[in-house]
Amino acid sequence: MVTTDQPIRIGVLGTHSTGKTTLLKRIEMELRAEGITVQRTGRLGKRAAAAGLPKMQHHTAQSTEWIITQGIADEIGAVAQGAEVVLLDRAAHDAIAYFHAALEYRGDTVPRLERERLLTLAGTQLPKYHLLLATVLDESVPVDTGHDYDARYRRLVDHHVHQLLDRDGIPHLRVTSDADSQAHIVDEAVQSCLKEALV
Repeated sequence: MVTTDQPIRIGVLGTHSTGKTTLLKRIEMELRAEGITVQRTGRLGKRAAAAGLPKMQHHTAQSTEWIITQGIADEIGAVAQGAEVVLLDRAAHDAIAYFHAALEYRGDTVPRLERERLLTLAGTQLPKYHLLLATVLDESVPVDTGHDYDARYRRLVDHHVHQLLDRDGIPHLRVTSDADSQAHIVDEAVQSCLKEALV
């Protein structure tokens, strides 16, 4: 059982259909097997679309802000429910990467102050994360045929995710589509949680 005052937070980010949700489900199962109470957030993109907000290459500053703030609210709700570990499907910087990719895709710009405001909002969450995982796009892996993804936009999101993390020196672990990489990251996340429990 985790005994820290605040729950452990593990966030994942990456372009669509790179295994983010599946990865968190695996981590969740392993942690539950250790007797740890886990809450997992997610479905932000679908919920944004249901609220009438643009998504994917149509992202705007407003939809980006909604996703970040809704993700924060979901995290607060998970903590209030007594979760020892909160798994964040789409950490705050994920929304920033999607937005930057959408701007590049459309050839649009946004005022510098607006970009900085969104980055500041996402940045408020960084000190809370115990671990950040970033998936890496592997275009040789087939995507779900039920989704109509724009391949160029998908690549742009992947680029902006890793550019943001590297540019700002945000500590993270890269997760490839390789089965060994996936297994290693799951083990790393579980061991990190168990180690925190002993502190």
